[in-house]
Amino acid sequence: MSKSVQQIIDLIKEKDIKMVDFKMVDINGQYRHVTIPANHFSEKTLTDGIGFDASNYGYAVVEKSDMVFIPDPDTAVIDPFCQVPTLSMTGNAMIIDNPENRPLAQYPRNIVLAAEQYMKDSGIADTMLILPEFEFHLFDEVGWEVQPNCIGMNLDVDRSYWNSATDGKGCVVPKQKNYHIAKPFDSTYECRSEMCLLMEEAGINIKYHHPEVGASGQFEIEPQLGQMSKMADASMMIKYIIRNTALKHGKTATLMPKPVYGEAGNGMHVHMLLMKDGEPVFSDDNGYSHLSETAHYFMGGLLKHIASLCAITNPSTNSFKRLVPGFEAPVTVGYATSNRSAVIRIPAYAKSPNLRRFEIRNPDATCNPYFCYAALLMAGLDGVKNKIHPKENGWGPYDMNLYHLSDEEKAKLKHLPTSLEEALDALEADHDYLTAGGVFPEELIANFIKGKREECREIAKIPHPVEFEKYYNL
Repeated sequence: MSKSVQQIIDLIKEKDIKMVDFKMVDINGQYRHVTIPANHFSEKTLTDGIGFDASNYGYAVVEKSDMVFIPDPDTAVIDPFCQVPTLSMTGNAMIIDNPENRPLAQYPRNIVLAAEQYMKDSGIADTMLILPEFEFHLFDEVGWEVQPNCIGMNLDVDRSYWNSATDGKGCVVPKQKNYHIAKPFDSTYECRSEMCLLMEEAGINIKYHHPEVGASGQFEIEPQLGQMSKMADASMMIKYIIRNTALKHGKTATLMPKPVYGEAGNGMHVHMLLMKDGEPVFSDDNGYSHLSETAHYFMGGLLKHIASLCAITNPSTNSFKRLVPGFEAPVTVGYATSNRSAVIRIPAYAKSPNLRRFEIRNPDATCNPYFCYAALLMAGLDGVKNKIHPKENGWGPYDMNLYHLSDEEKAKLKHLPTSLEEALDALEADHDYLTAGGVFPEELIANFIKGKREECREIAKIPHPVEFEKYYNL
């Protein structure tokens, strides 16, 4: 139900709110925020907005960079991490025009709304439901240093196997044996339960939480299916709650794809399905794995554009340290049922017509969720419009463990990019499906690629500790 200005004012009085916080999103998908005293909040706050400089958020704005942020009252929640009672809202960025403001096309929330409108205008569907899985690590300690004379990182988890000699209580988890492990080994249960309760209080329905495979403090929280644009907002809040609750419990949280060498990495698998007039678009009792022809075309679009999608869904150099064989991370461009080695997996347990779906397994949470979800929708719609069938293009179904194929058979398969640079090359060459209908502006894609290439160049210049091990004495 939409909230009125008066309802917000009533909430401020009822909860004795002292400050109102406005959370905005930069190009990398991080929160920035501006706060005003609650007694200054009024209807004009929602019409006039809060001024900010968009260039400081990473957007290459052709127009003047002075923008206004218009809060969305439907997103209002009490921030549980502020000692001063604070009401928090997100919203949309607008360009200052006379007589009216217009949406800043590069702003992430506006892009995901534009993608939803493009879907409705296409007639293919009117709703996209998604379910992102959030894998993350909880460390007891972490530190890093990048200096001319010292380059390195260190982290620790009390329950990790490497502390077996010093733990003193015998409660350590063997390497890669953390999946669903119970107490006393699961020492962060209360922390994660609190995270989930806070998410529920913020209006985010949670399916479950559990320990994941990595023995060095890896876990997962999974929400329930939700409308794409609302789930993009929820994804930002989920990450916010994970990090802040961890600190409250004396831990540090990261959703970094590969923080621990030799252990499973953190993905953000995204389940997805389309609805039209309340009916499932992806369900067909006679189709492969009970999926419709439209669902197959949608998968075909994702697989056709997967290399360029990786630049948006996996936008860090660390992302590609996770996308390697041996850790249930996808490396093969293909689809299958109940197969975690293919980039698209169809869960066999989703038997109800309204729940029949597939998941794309390569994304990770270093992405900007608004860009990620919008890009997945645009790629899928391109597949439907152009009837790109994955089977006809040789992308499966692969109903076998692709890691166990012979080298000769593996050589016939198409693989995901192996570096961020390779993914950026693909995005530069293949992004027409994103700019269709003006959903992703050309200048945003160009600026995004430029910024990410600068990151790659910066990281490439820095010596790595393992290079000393390999080359110091040559």
